[in-house]
Amino acid sequence: MRDFMDVIKALADENRVRALMALRGRELCVCQIIELLGLAPSTVSRHMSILKQARLVVSRKQGRWAYYRLAADSATPDAREALVWLQARLSTDQVVRADTRRLLTILRTDPETLCRSQCQARGALS
Repeated sequence: MRDFMDVIKALADENRVRALMALRGRELCVCQIIELLGLAPSTVSRHMSILKQARLVVSRKQGRWAYYRLAADSATPDAREALVWLQARLSTDQVVRADTRRLLTILRTDPETLCRSQCQARGALS
C-alpha cells in the first residue's frame, strides 16, 4: 500500500507529471528540467526528490551535475504501471506536446552552458 500511495502523491502535481513526460526515452540534466518547467532550482529539486521517493525516476551524479531518467528495473510494479498509463493517457496532451517542442530547443543547448546561465540569472536576482 505504501508504494501505491507514494506513486499517487507523486502524480498529484502537474509539474511532476510534466517532468515525467519529458523524461520519456531520455535522460535529462536537472538544469534542462529547470529550464523546461520554468521553476526555481530548489522547487525542481523537491519535485524530483518526490518522484525519486516514489521510484518513478532514478538519478545519477556526474561531477557537479545531476541527471534523471525514468526508473526501469528499479521501479515498483505500481510505478511501472503508472508510467505506462501516463504515457498512454498524456502523449497527445497539449501541454505535453508544447513541452516536447520546447525540450527540442533546450536539448540543443549544452547542459553546462544552460546551468551556468541559470546560476548567473539567480545571482542577478539575489
